[in-house]
Amino acid sequence: MSSVFAGLALLAATGLFLYAETDQVHIVTQGAGDVAAWPRWRGPSGQGWVEGTGYPDKWSATENILWKSEVPGSGNSSPIIWGDRIFLTTSYAGGKRRSVLGFDRSNGNKLWETFVPDKDPESSHRKNGHASATPTTDGKAVYAYLGNHGVVAVDFQGKVLWSRALGSFDAYHGTASSPLLYDNLLIILQDSQNGSFIMALDKGTGKTVWRRDRNARVGWTTPVVVHVAGHDELIVSGQQQVTAYNPATGAELWYARGNTFEAIPTPVVGHGLIFCSSGRAGPTLAIRPGGSGDVTRTHIAWRASKGSPFVPAPVLHGDYLYMVNDMSAIATCYNAKTGDVMWQGRLGRAQREGFSGSPVVVNDKVFFTNDNGQTFALAAGPEFKLLHVNDLNERTLASPALVDGKWYFRTDEYLVAIGRK
Repeated sequence: MSSVFAGLALLAATGLFLYAETDQVHIVTQGAGDVAAWPRWRGPSGQGWVEGTGYPDKWSATENILWKSEVPGSGNSSPIIWGDRIFLTTSYAGGKRRSVLGFDRSNGNKLWETFVPDKDPESSHRKNGHASATPTTDGKAVYAYLGNHGVVAVDFQGKVLWSRALGSFDAYHGTASSPLLYDNLLIILQDSQNGSFIMALDKGTGKTVWRRDRNARVGWTTPVVVHVAGHDELIVSGQQQVTAYNPATGAELWYARGNTFEAIPTPVVGHGLIFCSSGRAGPTLAIRPGGSGDVTRTHIAWRASKGSPFVPAPVLHGDYLYMVNDMSAIATCYNAKTGDVMWQGRLGRAQREGFSGSPVVVNDKVFFTNDNGQTFALAAGPEFKLLHVNDLNERTLASPALVDGKWYFRTDEYLVAIGRK
């Protein structure tokens, strides 16, 4: 692991899943052995941490571009990677048609496209679209959640292994929560105006293992699993509150109030805390996991509104928590342990809802990409230091995937590979 884990990391393998220790809390990480992989939303850890070295930190629409491949349809799901394959989802005809695609990572050639049966699309916001949930893989199958079109598992040649309808959703601004693999379970979260739920499917068959109804009616967050004091907790940062479930059974463990009406960013874990942001200007909550029942008064270590993101997740590196308020293009660095603001700085031109992709940490640098395809490279640390700005000159709402010293961006029209030639 990169310096994110320097002095902190302790990895204990449990099949394809690893426990990455950061103080008392262990984020359950989806490993891949010796295979180069970015197997889910925000990478193996689900936290935007990047392993290895050799990644270029400068590029443009022409500099360090290895290849550029057209992506059909439209969608904002991020690329995932396993070995020599890249997988994406996309949509057509205003969301009526949806598919999973496989690409060759060496040259960007599209290898196959697998369509699921047409369905009437759920409503969607212009920035969300109908293919925003990032798929996941265990190296054997690719699992995609496609809203009203349900869940599908395909093999690496695009053959459908199983598919599962979950109903039609009246989803405010559409669906976007990415599926999460945990042991032999595929966990699906859907908060909507009708029938909100979190459920676990058998990843081999698609059959329901457990399902729990939720009261939240709005939300697009992606859950994470943490290991705390001998047991695992499935963390959902949702409407009005953060909730922890037993990932094996779906039983509710605890909840902490304080989120706002809309929750999008994926929780971030470290220093014995879970960091959850919501709303258009916060708050960000730092919560100690491992409680029981309502822990609002006992387990919130600190809370802050300043600089909190609306859409992009924060990223943790060492002692510092980095985020961008996408309503104003202001980046903020917090001391993760105390909640003290270390610095704030503007990233480009101020514009409302100007960032959608979530940041990554690479070699002691933090990278934020805005919707115009500009990536701001910042030095990690307690002082604001903007190193340079890279511009793809492509509208970019998805988050990047990084393996083997290469970046992979999905823009509005293309899949782009960036690396040293």
